[in-house]
This record gives sequence, C-alpha cells and structure tokens, in this order.
Amino acid sequence: MRMFALAFLIGVCVVQTRAALDGWAAAGMLGLGAALVLRIALLRGAARLPFQARVACAVLTVAIAAAAGVAWSAWRAELRLADELRGDLEGADRVIQGRIAGLPQALDQGWRFVFEPDAGQDGVPRRVLLSWRERRGEDGTLPVMPQPGERWSFGVRLRRPHGFVNPGGFDYEAWLLERGIRATGYVRDPAIRVDDGVGGPMQQVHRVRAAVRERLLAAMPGGDHGGLMVALAVGDQGGIPAQDWEVFRRTGVGHLVSISGLHVALVGLFCGGAVAMVWRRVPTLALRVPAQKAGALAALAGASAYALLAGLGIPVLRAWLMLAVAVWVLFTGRTVAPSRVLAIALLVVLVADPWAVLSAGFWLSFGAVAIILACVGGRVRARTGWRGAVRVQLAISVALIPLLLAQFQSFPLLSPVANLVAIPVVSFVITPLVLLALPWPNALLLVPADVAAGLMMAALNGLAAWDQALWEQATPPPWLLAGGLVAVAVLLLPRATPGRLAAPVLLGGLLVWQPARPLEGGFEVQVLDVGQGLAVHVRTRGHDLLFDAGPPYGSEADAGSRVILPYLRGAGTRAIDRLVLSHGDVDHVGGAASVIGGLPVGDVLAGQPEAAAGAPGGDEPWLQATALRSCAGAAPWIWDGVRFEVLHPVAELLSGRNHDNDASCVLRVSGPSGALLLTGDIGVAAEAALLARAHTSALRSEVVVSAHHGSRSSSSQGFVDATLPAHVVHSAGYRNAFGHPHPQVWARWAAAGARNWRTDAQGAIGMVFAADADEGVTVFAERERTPRYWHGR
Repeated sequence: MRMFALAFLIGVCVVQTRAALDGWAAAGMLGLGAALVLRIALLRGAARLPFQARVACAVLTVAIAAAAGVAWSAWRAELRLADELRGDLEGADRVIQGRIAGLPQALDQGWRFVFEPDAGQDGVPRRVLLSWRERRGEDGTLPVMPQPGERWSFGVRLRRPHGFVNPGGFDYEAWLLERGIRATGYVRDPAIRVDDGVGGPMQQVHRVRAAVRERLLAAMPGGDHGGLMVALAVGDQGGIPAQDWEVFRRTGVGHLVSISGLHVALVGLFCGGAVAMVWRRVPTLALRVPAQKAGALAALAGASAYALLAGLGIPVLRAWLMLAVAVWVLFTGRTVAPSRVLAIALLVVLVADPWAVLSAGFWLSFGAVAIILACVGGRVRARTGWRGAVRVQLAISVALIPLLLAQFQSFPLLSPVANLVAIPVVSFVITPLVLLALPWPNALLLVPADVAAGLMMAALNGLAAWDQALWEQATPPPWLLAGGLVAVAVLLLPRATPGRLAAPVLLGGLLVWQPARPLEGGFEVQVLDVGQGLAVHVRTRGHDLLFDAGPPYGSEADAGSRVILPYLRGAGTRAIDRLVLSHGDVDHVGGAASVIGGLPVGDVLAGQPEAAAGAPGGDEPWLQATALRSCAGAAPWIWDGVRFEVLHPVAELLSGRNHDNDASCVLRVSGPSGALLLTGDIGVAAEAALLARAHTSALRSEVVVSAHHGSRSSSSQGFVDATLPAHVVHSAGYRNAFGHPHPQVWARWAAAGARNWRTDAQGAIGMVFAADADEGVTVFAERERTPRYWHGR
C-alpha cells in the first residue's frame, strides 16, 4: 500500500507539472492496461515465482499505481477545464441566478463569495468567485451579509481565471482550479435575493458555520483576538490581522491557527474519552459494546462534526481519514501499521482532489505526520513525556527545512521554542474554551481564551522581533532540494545507521547555496507581472535596484507584499541598494511601503518626492518628502561595470508640473551587451523634450519598457525611431479598463522592428544582458518558461 500510494502520488505530480494535457489521460490508461496485463500474466503460478519474477511483480505494481495516477488526474483535469466561461461572455454584462456557496468573506467595502449558478445557464461555469462592493452606512457598517445557501439573482461581469505569473510567485490560477472556480467577476445591478433557503447538506453546514462565526464575534466585541477564535472554530482565517500572520511566519506557529490534524485529534480524544468514561459506568452498555469501541465511535463522530465545521481542508481531511481507518482497524481486529494508515489517507486525498499537490499545506501536513511516525515508530525504547515531545518537535523543525525552503524560501529558526510555548496554550487552553463555547458563545469562556491568546501573542512577538528569527534564502534547485530530503530522511534513521553523520553536511550544503549573479558588466532584469502598474528589478554582480513598486490591491494588500517581496526573497535578494519611484501615481508607488518595510533599502530617488510622500503608506517616517531625493539632477553612477543614468526630468522643467506624468524619472541602464530604458509614465511632451536634449545614441536601447503601459499618449513615432529597440515590454493589467497597450502603439513598435512583450498575457518578462558584448541580450516570458496546462484556461 505504501509503495502504491507513493507511485500514485508521482503519477499525479507528473500531470500537475505539464504544460498541456494532450494525450496524457489516454497515455495513462494505456500504461495502466499494459502493466495490468503483464502483472496478471506473472501471477499465474504465483506459488512458484522465482525471485526475479517477484521483483518484476513489485515493479509492475508501482507502474500500475503511477499510470493510474496519471490517468485519473489527467481525466479529472480535462473534465474541470471543460467547465469554462464561454469566450463571448468574458467582460460582458449578464444576469445569473444561483446559490451562495461557502462562507462569504468581508472586504473593506463589501464581500467576496463563491456563487453556484443554477443549471441551464449556457456558457457559465458551475462555480464562480464574485466580489460585491457596497458602501458602508453612516454608522460604518455594511448592509446585511449574504448567507450561505441563499438564492440570488445578480447582474455580473465575469472573466476567465487569471492571476499574476512571476518567478517563485503564488499561482492564483492553480488555486482557483483546485477549488473548482472557473470564472471570477464582480456584482453589478441588479442584486435581488430570490429566497433564503439553505439548499443542500453542505450549504446547511456552511450556514451553521456562518452563524457560529457571527455569534462568536458578537459574544466578544472588545476582544483583540476574535479572528483567532473564529479560525479555530470554523476555519475562517479572514479575521486574523496581517501583522499577526507575519508573527506566525517568523515563529513557525501558523499551523496552530489553521485547523489541522492536531485540533481534530484533540476533539476526537475529548469526545471519545468522555463517552468511554460514561460507558464504563453503565454495565448494560459495557456488556453490549466494549467501552473502547464506543469511545472510538464517539471520537469519530466528534471529529467528523468538527471537520465539517472547519470546512474539510486538506490537513483536516487527512487527520479524519487516519482516525476513520484507526476506528475500522479497532472494530475489525486487524493490525495495520500507522504508515499504512497514512498511505491510505494519502491515496484517498489524491483520488478526491488531484490538485492537492499544488498546495503547500498538502506537503507540510503529510510530511509532518511522516516525520512523527519516523520518530516514535520502530524504536525499542521510545522516549515519552516532555523529552519525547521535545524530540519530536526538533525533528519536525529540522526535517521540514527542505519543504519550507521550496515553498516559502524561508524557515523559522525559533520554531522549536515558539511551538513549545504555543502548542500547549492553543491545544489545552484556547481551543477547548472555544469549542465549549460553540453551543452557547459567552464571555465566561471566550474572555479567558482571549486573554490566553494575548499572552501567547506577547511571547511570540518577542521571539519574532529578533532580527535572525527567520532564515531566508533563494529557492534551491530541484536536485539540491532532493539531496536535502535524502539528508533529513537519513537523520531520522536510528543512531547506528552507517553514513548518518554525513547527512548534516548535505543539509548544510542546501542552506549555504546561493544563486549565481551576473558577471562584471552584465545585469539581469525582471519586469514583474503586477497588474496595471509597474515594478522592475535590475540586478548586477553585487547590487540591486528596484524601479517602481506596483499598485495597491485594496486597503490591506499591494504589489509590494503580494508580488515583489516574495519574488525578491525567492531570487536571494536581501536588500535593495536603490529604490527609484518614477512618479507619484499610485500604480507605481502603491507597494513602496511594503517593500521598504520588508527589506533594507539604501536610498530612494523619486520623480515627484511630494507626490510619493502622499502615496499609500506615505505617512510613515521613511516616506516623508525630506527622506526622498529627486531624480532631477541625479548624477550617473556605475555598479559592477554597469552604468545607470537618469535622463529625465531636469530641474528647470519641473516648475508647476510636479503632479504630471511628464515628471517621471527616465532611467537608462547600460552595459557591454546593450541598454535598457525605463520610461515611467512620460507622454509625448516629455519624449519630445528628451529628443531635444539628448543625442540619439544616448536613447538607443536594446530593450524599452514602454511609457505609460503602452498608452497612445506616449511612444511617439520620433521616440520609437530614436530608441529603436529589439524588444519593447508593456506592463499592463489583464483586460484593463484603459485598453493598454493600445493597438496603435503595439503596431508602431512592431513596424520599427521591435518584438512586443506584455505582462498580462505572458507573465513577468525577464532579460539577461550578458557581460560579453558578443552574447547580446536574451528575453523570455515566465508563462512560456514555466507553462502549466491551466494557464489561460
């Protein structure tokens, strides 16, 4: 079973890393059929099979499992992709009717929820994600929140799933695909509640979850940690503040606020223990059914109810499946190794959700349980008590390092200490109090839980404040990650295992690895996919520059936190030597606060210092106008053989125009193999001024990032002829309201011999300017470099 489950996992992973599904389902079925035929043929006369034939049978069993994984996941993927938004409906206004599914999430000015349209609405997928913006009333509250199961008729504007694609970035399209969401959009008029029925069984569960959430929050209006209580009760983490998530990230206790196997086990233990204790005291019951079996059934029933209330996430489903198998083993009298139970849970999860492998939670959940089994199983004298708990926690912290580096490019150094503090508080104080309050939320139970949470957060804040609390490094290559996994597997073996002492050396190699940087005179560039905005990273041999910081995404997120910082961490960048804010428009400076708050920044140049100071986060001390230097008059500088020169604006042209796009910084970066021209949002007037001041050779560039995202108010014919690039990059949002890049601008650059690139359709655009002039410039798109079958579908 264990080898079968692992082989099935490999087959699923093969499909989920493909660029297209062409023929994979058929290939999997053919492979499965061939392996089955051979296996059956070998099993004839199985009692007389020689050793070689038995090995062949084992290999064929693995092949059967892998082929089954390929066939199953590819077939499921084809079915899901077939449920798509019809092309002519994208961006069109349409009225749809259906039910609200799941828990609606409160936004700053409305809600976001999954909507299931009624059958028969041609061209509309079965599940869509809608945002509904509503103005707050005079008292600061929103109108009544839509409830799960209610039927509504909405005017909507839908689009196909689309997300940013950046190196090491979050794949939003994969996240939507896993949840069966095949379109996103927003609500327009009309919005009419048709009825308030609860729909099917799962809708009733979600209605209960919503009611519990509201009652918990109402019972503790003055509590500072209501979001944490709700997360532990119903799995809704939307109320936890961003600053708390950062503390959890730096201390490695995020798993405690996400309902996991630990919480499910605690609920099962509580329910089973209580029923077994009562059962033993009633002789009639004890004689009919042993108390142990009655307790096991009660544990499964309690865990099932809690799992439903929590929303059945992957860790919860894994824990519930393992508990269900354990109860089955108890009732049948069989003996099943814990590792086989884990393998069964793995197989069931993959059959139910082949896209689970795209989630970090899948790998961390199953990986943590496998580590625990390796620590406590197969030992003659296993450590118990607090020594055993400490040993298991240390083993988990070390053994998960490769997975954490692969998923998050970091791991918390203080995780063992933080978990030794947080696990008892969450498991034995906060969670029991919250669960006891579920039938009747009241301050008597919730206030002590809130106080305990406050004390825990105070301790975690102290740990997180340490500068070295988090180890961060670039994403290691696959071969090195594989070596790290081998190293931790060897470390978990018994002490006398030969070669065990070499494992720390291999793990150390994983930790000290750093990606290669450009040679002297060369530089690398990434025009990040940030939507309707701009963010460009330039990297030389020993320096890093960021040109603009992208737009905000609502009131609590921006390109800095969602795109730029994860990309920089994955690339191994630990500091920005210079940040250039081309001008004050929010789509260029919206993420600056997050960038400077997340990484050390040497200095800041701005085309409009006063406007930048008024940008989101501009009231912070670092973004005051006195802390910014104007681009105007900035002297050229050279980093590692690469020249950086501000071509625009000049001081005499800024008078009275401080809030005009034409005040944007224009930066030219040049090396032996060519030049890059970053133009901000300048228009034709600034382009004309540049042409009048600068010699044509000073503007000539191999790559140009088009001004104003490819607007027709920029990229004049004279400017195009003067720069004459081989490549032009347009940074624009998917189906943006401005029509950027404009078709005329696209055609103008193409007519001049430039190849057009666009971030909305191709993801981040990367460039390598070689140190050797003969090697020239290489340009590539992230969607083409790492394609997946769901991209653009």
